[in-house]
Amino acid sequence: MQTRNLGSAAVSAFGLGGMSMSGAYGPSDRDESIATIHAALDAGMTLIDTSDHYGAGHNELLIAEALRGRPRDSYQLSVKFGVLLSPDLRPGGGQDSRPEALRNFLAHSLVRLGTDHVDIYRPARLDPAVPIEETVGAIKDLIDAGYVRHLGLSEVNAETIRRAHAVHPVADLQIEYSLLSRGVEAEVLPVLRELGIGMTAYGVLGRGLISGHYDPNASAPGDFRGHTPRFSPGNVEHNLSLVEALRRVAAAKGCTVAQLAIAWVAAQDPSIVPLVGARTRERLSEALGAADVTLTAADLAEIERAVPAGSARGDRYPSAAMASLGVGN
Repeated sequence: MQTRNLGSAAVSAFGLGGMSMSGAYGPSDRDESIATIHAALDAGMTLIDTSDHYGAGHNELLIAEALRGRPRDSYQLSVKFGVLLSPDLRPGGGQDSRPEALRNFLAHSLVRLGTDHVDIYRPARLDPAVPIEETVGAIKDLIDAGYVRHLGLSEVNAETIRRAHAVHPVADLQIEYSLLSRGVEAEVLPVLRELGIGMTAYGVLGRGLISGHYDPNASAPGDFRGHTPRFSPGNVEHNLSLVEALRRVAAAKGCTVAQLAIAWVAAQDPSIVPLVGARTRERLSEALGAADVTLTAADLAEIERAVPAGSARGDRYPSAAMASLGVGN
């Protein structure tokens, strides 16, 4: 697999996102999840993304089990911290990015992951009660101490990126970016290019909406998508109609809808690393096929006609969660 640069960090051109393996889309199979992580590593993926709140630590423990016996320098761990959960494992308590809190969060993550350092460490959301300079300063101290290799951010606006970067170089911004979610294009992406910061793009398949496989009548218990506006009745039918237009472009290109959507994200900038949220080897194999899809200017124009910017209906999160984001849809 080719590599891309997130700031000064060289990583695989695609990364593996772990969230779906820990209940976000309903129950997942433990053995298949571990087999999928193994398949990703064997295919040349080196970047694995997780968060300490995915399954309240379940995801970190699962990843540690899958990585056992692998040389530590053969993979990179990207870890988010700070989302506060209720006992039923639902987020909604906000974000805690105080220096003393993030040091505590990291201690737990290091133990669960079975490692002495993480490669990219980032607050999962902006904490409005803590200046970003304080949070970044604390992460810089952890970098100086060897517990963290690179600073990352997640779901923040252009101004916050500049403020953070002034304290310590930011390697990577993690943010949702797909044919359905293009809010980063106006201000955030230009700032990343200006400052030499990479992007790990999550939600590249619109949480399954533009995977070509989503069935609105087959939602599993615990699948959080049922509570998001883009998947609500009325909106989901319209959004799935966009997939049909995209399917025609994919067929002419000789690839699947998912491969086309992932390749589109990767084609937007050489410093964007799409995160593949596959939880089965079958879906992983399909996603990896996007690496063989080369999009010409004519292809990109045809995709734009099929799914124009702003054509998705519904916000990407419920209203309360949207308020915590630095960028809209």
